[in-house]
Amino acid sequence: MFETLKKAWGVPEIRKKILYTLLMIVIFRFGSAVTVPFLDPQVVGDWVKMNTEGTGNFLEYLNTMTGGGLSKATIFSLSITPFINSSIIMQLLTYALPPLERLRDEGEEGRKKIDKITAFVSMILAVFMSIAYYITLKRMNVDGASAVKYVDGWQGWFAAAVIVCCFIAGASFVVWMGNRVSDKGIGNGVSVILFAGIAARFPTDAGLLIRLTKQEPSKYLFVTIAYLLFIVFEIGFIVFLNEAERRIPIQYAKRVVGRKQYGGQKTHIPIKVMMSGVMPIIFAMSFMSLPATIQLFKPVTKTTGFYYHFCHFFSTRSWSYAIIYFILIIGFNYFYVSIQYNPVEIANNLRQSNGGIPGIRPGKPTADYIQRVLSKITLVGAFFLGIIAIIPIFISMADSQLASLSMGGTTILIAVSVALETTRTLESHLMMRHHKGFLN
Repeated sequence: MFETLKKAWGVPEIRKKILYTLLMIVIFRFGSAVTVPFLDPQVVGDWVKMNTEGTGNFLEYLNTMTGGGLSKATIFSLSITPFINSSIIMQLLTYALPPLERLRDEGEEGRKKIDKITAFVSMILAVFMSIAYYITLKRMNVDGASAVKYVDGWQGWFAAAVIVCCFIAGASFVVWMGNRVSDKGIGNGVSVILFAGIAARFPTDAGLLIRLTKQEPSKYLFVTIAYLLFIVFEIGFIVFLNEAERRIPIQYAKRVVGRKQYGGQKTHIPIKVMMSGVMPIIFAMSFMSLPATIQLFKPVTKTTGFYYHFCHFFSTRSWSYAIIYFILIIGFNYFYVSIQYNPVEIANNLRQSNGGIPGIRPGKPTADYIQRVLSKITLVGAFFLGIIAIIPIFISMADSQLASLSMGGTTILIAVSVALETTRTLESHLMMRHHKGFLN
């Protein structure tokens, strides 16, 4: 990867793209430090820390995805999350609604229309999330201090309008920066912005480990070293899974037209072990965060009764939470793969192009064979994906001091995936400019 970066930096055109991407990241981080007017960032930070640290609710998920911007009450508090949620919704609806499915099959023009609909849905979600976050801010109170400086009267209405508009404008501006990175920079702009937000939390985690090591060196020195070694191992493991694939061999029949022979070549269908990426974890996390989010608005006041046992059952520091979370990841992984791959369609395309799998008859037997391979590969990918996701839960169960670490399985998986995707983009740019057949 470092060799690729070195070569890419030597190409003026690619260097401009890299600098443009870095400029957008700097602007994003600058916006993540600008506080929204009429808000007290100290109160917001203390309240978020008390109510979300290690609880697994939706606010903690948003705070991690925004690089801590949510807890600082900045204009980029929502960051890229409305666009990510709208992309997930549209991706699912594309396979559920026939009109969107027809747009998807229209090619480039259809994709542009879907992108416009996605942008519109993201704007609606940004408005909804901004209003919901403002209502949450109004309820924030730490030691008698309120997060919103003006609540009642015309000043309260004006403050509410400014705060909500700042959140909406910040989310829209982040999406605009992501699109600019995709057009003029390196890699997928949304992924790069998401990576920048997640990476911004890593120094905070390093500071926490250093502080704990200074306070109790006899205990946390070994824990810190073991945790860093675990992160290195996890990164290598994720890279291995990202590159792992199952190749189904394909043989095309020979055809003789006149005096020429066509076909007869051998190829394969690559099936990634982790073809769904981090999406099953996001789906499962959103589902499992609902009980903790409900508890955020309605705290537990008694140690008995159904509500207490319900909240305890879905506590992030319980075995029941880890088991259900693991099962949901496997289930959502199968669901996501099923809407991406259609074995019957693949089998029909192979038969129409005079291709087939050696030893397997065309038609339904081919579709059944592909389905069996998909089921096995999906199970392997889902199993390892679940392990990556639940390891941070066991770490927080073992030591509550480490519960606030954001360098968990999901964040590391996203960061490594984006880094690999960006590296492939750089390699493709280098390949176009330094292909042996054209330029040395």
